[in-house]
Amino acid sequence: MLLEANYVHGIRLTSHTHPSLTTFSDADWTGNLDNRTSTLAFIIFLGSNPVSWSSKKRCAIARSSTETEYRGLANAAFKTVWILSLLQELGFKLNTSPSLLCANLGATHLSPNPVHHSRMKHISIDLHFVRNLVHCGAIHVRHVHTQDQLADLLTEPLSKQCTEHLRRKIALADGSSILRGCIKTTIGKMDPPDS
Repeated sequence: MLLEANYVHGIRLTSHTHPSLTTFSDADWTGNLDNRTSTLAFIIFLGSNPVSWSSKKRCAIARSSTETEYRGLANAAFKTVWILSLLQELGFKLNTSPSLLCANLGATHLSPNPVHHSRMKHISIDLHFVRNLVHCGAIHVRHVHTQDQLADLLTEPLSKQCTEHLRRKIALADGSSILRGCIKTTIGKMDPPDS
């Protein structure tokens, strides 16, 4: 029996794109039901093309969703600034500062706020890192509605409809259009050993 693998996807790159850097940052607070750890993820786009992404489980347990989202935001900001410096080194100029999009309002409001909240002392390094980048204009942190959070695809289980919607928005193409042939797997009974 032959089965076609329908799970192969590729990234569709377009040349008609605006030279901007946009990062979607997301976290799934205590999403792991076994040990209540969280998953942090980001997707970085150069124009409409995804150029970098990551999804990692944290070892430590976060005490709030804002803490988890902000740690994810700091990680995404670090990677975004690294890609920005790489592009600058290659002589590629951007017209605007990179945007970081986060669905958590608490994390979004903390980034430009110069008041250091006593409840956030345990993440003060991340707070100062992101706040400094916002203050000097290196990045802009903005809120994105949960339905438009593309990094959700990397942090939590979603319905098939939502997965397909986000897959299209990220520009993940069905692999059949980019591969020369379909990938096939043969599944069958093993032949009996020779006697």
